[in-house]
Amino acid sequence: MRITSLTLLLGVTLLFSTAQAQTHEVKMLTRSATAGMVFDPDYLQIAPGDTVKFVPTQSGHNAATLPGLLPDGAVPFKGNINQEIEQTFSLPGLYGIQCTPHLAMGMVMLIQVGEPADLPAVLPAGLPSRALDRLNATLAQQARP
Repeated sequence: MRITSLTLLLGVTLLFSTAQAQTHEVKMLTRSATAGMVFDPDYLQIAPGDTVKFVPTQSGHNAATLPGLLPDGAVPFKGNINQEIEQTFSLPGLYGIQCTPHLAMGMVMLIQVGEPADLPAVLPAGLPSRALDRLNATLAQQARP
């Protein structure tokens, strides 16, 4: 069997790009040092192809995409309560993540895949006020130079 240089180059490129992908850990907490019902951290900026592992450090939580706050073409996901879930983010853009049972208590976070867009994020209508407040605070903090 003969391996062409193009096939070899493609194989090395795929191997290198997979080796560069990182896994980030996010804890799901009932209480942190500063607040209740939080993801820690509540904001991540990652590269396309990176994976986020959501760990239910304290019980009663899950991680799921927030409807209306994910890039076009991104596939929504929903983890089970008290179950660790790993999600790979391939499409660039801003992803909203919620703990489904604690959305009304403001348990949300943002994941920026790739470089931030020039336009501010438009938050979905109808979010509970605590979730909206936390997302706006996170966006404001990231907008600071």
